[in-house]
Amino acid sequence: MTGNHEYYSGYQPWVTELERLGLHYLHNENTRIAHGSDTFTLAGVTDIAGKAFDDGPDMERALSGRVGPTVLLAHQPVQAEKAATLGVDLQLSGHTHGGQLWPFHYMVRAAQPAVSGLSKVDNTWLYVTNGAGTWGPPVRVGAAPDISVVELTTG
Repeated sequence: MTGNHEYYSGYQPWVTELERLGLHYLHNENTRIAHGSDTFTLAGVTDIAGKAFDDGPDMERALSGRVGPTVLLAHQPVQAEKAATLGVDLQLSGHTHGGQLWPFHYMVRAAQPAVSGLSKVDNTWLYVTNGAGTWGPPVRVGAAPDISVVELTTG
């Protein structure tokens, strides 16, 4: 999946490099993940910013043919609103940098359903990581950087 900054800097070289490295880029598509007798669908959509580059998100296409619980990779948390209407179980996002600088998190919260951590949008769980980087000034106040590890279990 892409984020907004890949589009601002030219997304195709990023995608080409990921594929060269052997990584499967989920471009409005999904893949099944099986572990023992458990199977879930991992789907990925392009970022909203891709619309301006004729590469916008197509959530219906990304979710077609899914099997079992569905985990959606979508850069912006705001995409969880549509994901919830389509029955996604968990959306993993970034984009917000956890608000990065106080009081910037108030503006982020006005545009996104969540700034950081685990929350729910209707019946869809949403996890938003602060990420390890910054946007603009290389400073964080009140939004520690993180690299999240998500462990999925049956239950």
